[in-house]
Amino acid sequence: MINMANEKVAMPIQDGVTRRNNFDEVALGYDETMAKEEASRCLNCKHHPCISGCPVKVNIPAFIKEVAEGNFQKAYEIIHETSSLPAVCGRVCPQETQCESKCVRGVKGESVAIGRLERFVADWYRHHVKEEKKPPVSNGHKVAIVGSGPAGLTCAGDLAKLGYQVSVFEALHVAGGVLMYGIPEFRLPKEIVQHEIEGLKQQGVTIECNSVIGRSESIDELFEDGYEAIFIGTGAGLPNFMNLSGENLKGVYSANEFLTRCNLMKAYQEGADTPIQKPNKAVIVGGGNVAMDAARCAKRLGVEEVSIVYRRSMDELPARKEEVEHAMEEGIQFQLLRNPIRVIGDESGWVKGVECVEMMLGEADESGRRRPVEKPGSNFIIEADCMIMAIGTSPNPLIRSTTEGLDTNRKGCLITDEKGKTTREGVFAGGDAVTGAATVILAMGAGKTAASAIHEYIQNKE
Repeated sequence: MINMANEKVAMPIQDGVTRRNNFDEVALGYDETMAKEEASRCLNCKHHPCISGCPVKVNIPAFIKEVAEGNFQKAYEIIHETSSLPAVCGRVCPQETQCESKCVRGVKGESVAIGRLERFVADWYRHHVKEEKKPPVSNGHKVAIVGSGPAGLTCAGDLAKLGYQVSVFEALHVAGGVLMYGIPEFRLPKEIVQHEIEGLKQQGVTIECNSVIGRSESIDELFEDGYEAIFIGTGAGLPNFMNLSGENLKGVYSANEFLTRCNLMKAYQEGADTPIQKPNKAVIVGGGNVAMDAARCAKRLGVEEVSIVYRRSMDELPARKEEVEHAMEEGIQFQLLRNPIRVIGDESGWVKGVECVEMMLGEADESGRRRPVEKPGSNFIIEADCMIMAIGTSPNPLIRSTTEGLDTNRKGCLITDEKGKTTREGVFAGGDAVTGAATVILAMGAGKTAASAIHEYIQNKE
C-alpha cells in the first residue's frame, strides 16, 4: 500500500552539542522498518522522472520497489548495475538538486528520500552479504586510470566488468582521492570508502599508490607499458586564493590542506604526524560544501568561535541545505554579505584578525546570481587566529605540463568531447579535471561515460 505521507521519514542523527565534540558520522541511517516505510511513499510513476536526474542513471523506482517489499539484496544489485559506489552516493550526493528534484511526490510535499534509501541499501548489503566478487573473464586489453577519486574508480569499475585489465595510479599513499582527503569522517566514514574500493579490487582492478603520473611515470610511458587507453581523473586539487595582503601569514590555510590534515592524516588525534595548532577563533571564507566541511572540522578540533564569511546572502549559499542546517546546529556563525579584504598579523607573524567589508547584492552575473557589490566605508574587523580559504580549486597542472597534445581551457581544465575524449589520441578524461570542482556524482557520471567511450575506442581499433 502506498504511503501518502507528505514528509520523508526523519533520519536519526546525533544531536548538535554531542556531535561537535566527535568525528563520528552525524546521520545514523534508517533501520529496516524506516526504510520500508519511506520506500512505500514511491508512486512508481509511469515516466520515472527521477532517473533522468541521476548522472549514473540508477533504476531508482526498481530498487525502491524492492526495498518496500523487504528485498534489500535485490535492491542493492539493481543499484550496483550502474553505480560502483552506492554507499558513498547515498551520503554525499546532492540528491535534492538531482534525482529527488524530479520526484513527483515533491510537487505537494517532500520528495521520496532516494539518497537515504540508497545509503540504507548499501549499508545493509555491507553488513549482511559477505560474498566475494570474482573477476570477469579477461578480454586481453589493458587500460590505465590516473587518479582514484570518484571519476577514476567509476571508470575502473565499469571497465573491469567488461573484462579489461585495469590499473589505477594514485599519487597519495591511500586510494580514494577526494573521498578520503576532502570529505570529513562525520559525513563519509573512511572505512566505507575502503570497503567500496575492496569491491573493485575483487573485480580485478589493481591500484598502485604513491604513483605520481607526470613524475614517477609519464602518460607516454604508460602507453609504452602496453596500456591501450588512459583515463585522467586527477580532480581539481590546486587551491585558489584571493591574493589578499597577509595571506602568507602563519595560521592561513587552504581548505585542501586543512581538510587533508584532518581527514587523511587524522590531525585531531593526539600524537598525529601533521597536527594543526588549535586556534581559538577561526574564519572560513566561502559558502560551498567545502567551507561547511572546514568549519565543522574546526569546531570539532575545539575552536571556540567559528565564522563562515560569504559575500552573498543565505539564498545564494551554494552548500547543501542539510550541511548548512547541521553547521548552524553545531554553533557555526554565518557572516553573510561580508567579504575579506585583508589579513592582519601580529608581531610574530601569526594571524590576529581579518578585515572585511559589507556587501550588497546588485544585478545578476553570468551564473544567474546577483553580483555582490561593496558598501563604501563599511570596513570592520573579525578577531581570528586562523583563516581557511574555501573559495574553490583548479586542476593540478602536472599532467598537462608533462604531456604533449592535451589541450586545456583558460582555467587549466582538460578539453574533451561529450564522451570524455581529449585532444590526445587514446587519452580520455572526466570529473573535476575537466569541469573544475563539482560534485562526486557528476564525476562518477563522467567516469561512466568515459568507460563506455574507451570500450568503443578499443573495440574499433581491434
